[in-house]
Amino acid sequence: MTPQAVAEAVGQGMYARDRAARALGITLDEIAPGLARMRMAVGPDMVNGHDICHGGMIFTLADTAFAYACNSYNHVTVAQTAQISFVSAARAGDLLTAEAREVSRSGRTGIYDIRVSDQRDRLVALFRGNSYRLSGEVVPGLAPAAPADAREGG
Repeated sequence: MTPQAVAEAVGQGMYARDRAARALGITLDEIAPGLARMRMAVGPDMVNGHDICHGGMIFTLADTAFAYACNSYNHVTVAQTAQISFVSAARAGDLLTAEAREVSRSGRTGIYDIRVSDQRDRLVALFRGNSYRLSGEVVPGLAPAAPADAREGG
């Protein structure tokens, strides 16, 4: 299988089991090795007491994109740490996009940057996640895209 085919199979397999993402209306728009793009419409039940999107909802969208990007090689990978900076407010009716991109992957760890923007491409948040690879495959029996430490940098 090509690395792209592996990433797509992983995305489909994860999404089928991802009840949290589906419950929040998060969709997987694109996946590739080390990359994922996901969207979420901000519903009226996602705003806080200031009538803006709850930060936890934005974090969840970014964290979900992070998870799909770092698992795209078919190695079970989890978050080790994550940090978010909120840049501007999102409101009910906004359509948020989280794009996760691999910055570095070496051995069992990786670094991913996630940009969350609204439908006007206005920056809403920046998220950085550090991943840690466990044993096992995301989709059992599907060959991994490449050895876990084959790609460094970039």
